Amino acid sequence: MSGHGAPDATPVDAAGLRVAVVAAGWHERVMEGLVAGAERALEASGVTDHLLVRVSGSFELPVVAAELATQGFDAVIALGVVIRGGTPHFDFVCTAATDGLNRVALDHRVPVGFGLLTCDTEEQALDRAGLEGSREDKGVEATTAALAAALVLRDLRGPG
Repeated sequence: MSGHGAPDATPVDAAGLRVAVVAAGWHERVMEGLVAGAERALEASGVTDHLLVRVSGSFELPVVAAELATQGFDAVIALGVVIRGGTPHFDFVCTAATDGLNRVALDHRVPVGFGLLTCDTEEQALDRAGLEGSREDKGVEATTAALAAALVLRDLRGPG
């Protein structure tokens, strides 16, 4: 299981941060879990100013995340799921989305929570979606990681 050795996902005090969540539409049940996890983490961290934006699929996450990163958000949480099929499509979408989200974070210096599940099976995705019976909650993990990074950046940048 990929969660072995994961850092503590204890909520951080992120009150006052503006956060955007961009979520793909494919695999509705998995996505419901990821979005609910992100919303739980935001609430537990004291974030009251957040926006949820939906896109068709994981391939569209980077372009919308990039736009959100230019709109004054302190962090962007990207949530999606790609499940392997019988063609190379999986590899292309996973690579494009991953590279694109990394580019958004680096180009705009805005933390991007990486909540993109790249799974071989639907069962693996459901086990990471934060649903009842899931062993992991990647929506919470991605959100908590992005909030923690946003707080580090705020401290490094100082007042102003």
